[in-house]
Amino acid sequence: MGMIDISKKTVINRTAEAAGFINLQPGTLRAIREKTVKKGDPFAFAEAAGMLAVKKTPDLIPHCHPIPIESVNFNFEMREDGVSVSCAVVAQARTGVEMEALLGLSLALNTIWDVVKYLEKDGQGQYPDTRITDIRVVRKLKEELQ
Repeated sequence: MGMIDISKKTVINRTAEAAGFINLQPGTLRAIREKTVKKGDPFAFAEAAGMLAVKKTPDLIPHCHPIPIESVNFNFEMREDGVSVSCAVVAQARTGVEMEALLGLSLALNTIWDVVKYLEKDGQGQYPDTRITDIRVVRKLKEELQ
């Protein structure tokens, strides 16, 4: 076994977008909206952590090739039951960027949880309502270089 040989593939523009959701309690969502979360803005921390994860993907997933990341963009959408997050990654490479998008998204969602966890705990220190769901690749594009 070994890493897949991509040396004969053409370098093209590659885009992948992953999305997911974190279910949060109404009080937590209110604190995010009112900017009263003790650790600070969960979205700012999640974006920074997610970008680091995208860049570190080949260090964390053994068969991923190191590729030059051109762009990483996150979107955070507050909903009445939680936050919908997406991560779009762009590169000019011989292989796709869906694993980078998935890893960036996953770490962004986990970072949101970390920043607000004190608000989510019940009396026994458990998280009965908090959950991360629906992680998926929502689109993948390939375009020849101009």
